[in-house]
Amino acid sequence: MKHLVVLTGAGMSAESGVKTFRDAGGLWEGHDVMAVASPQGFARNPELVLEFYNERRKQLHEVKPNSGHIHLAELEHNFKVTIVTQNIDNLHERAGSSEVIHLHGELFKVRSTKNESDVKTWTADLNKGDTCDQGHQLRPHIVWFGEEVPMIETAIDICQTADILLIIGTSMQVYPAAGLLNYAPHDTPIYFIDPNPAIASSHRITVISESATQGLPIFKQLIGL
Repeated sequence: MKHLVVLTGAGMSAESGVKTFRDAGGLWEGHDVMAVASPQGFARNPELVLEFYNERRKQLHEVKPNSGHIHLAELEHNFKVTIVTQNIDNLHERAGSSEVIHLHGELFKVRSTKNESDVKTWTADLNKGDTCDQGHQLRPHIVWFGEEVPMIETAIDICQTADILLIIGTSMQVYPAAGLLNYAPHDTPIYFIDPNPAIASSHRITVISESATQGLPIFKQLIGL
């Protein structure tokens, strides 16, 4: 069975009502991204950061996977599918995808501020005073600006085994995730679904200038499904 590797970004979940990471002004839900998505911001005002992610968590309870998420899950009938996502939501899993790698962390998980491998599932509010078993404050299990992306080596290994590479809803501007397509084998066809694609079609790259929900049925037709 061929290996289909899918790289997804904010545009994948936008049609479910999940707000994209930041607007053109560098804001995320009205906040300076560095105030709510950096270790320095957390050290300076942990209450603000915790409340910010509490709101994101509440929003995630209210949204559902869109038809694009469902299409990807259904592709497991035809391929070995591995999804590498920049998104911190769990919409791929809720749609039925069985192998999802989260590059930038997960909103429904938290971890100890002293031991990054001490990770817990957490679906409610996280407040100051909520601690790990060793008594250290818990923080969102999110990769913030200035922090290493621990799953990037795993993602590179996965891309190197791709028979088909599909990219959906990402600007291809955020590194190291944007460099992943360079690790696909040279003869691997690449499909890029985005209404405002940042790369052009070539002998190897097929660009589908549509949203995830509109572009995935086109992709399936192109590959003969």
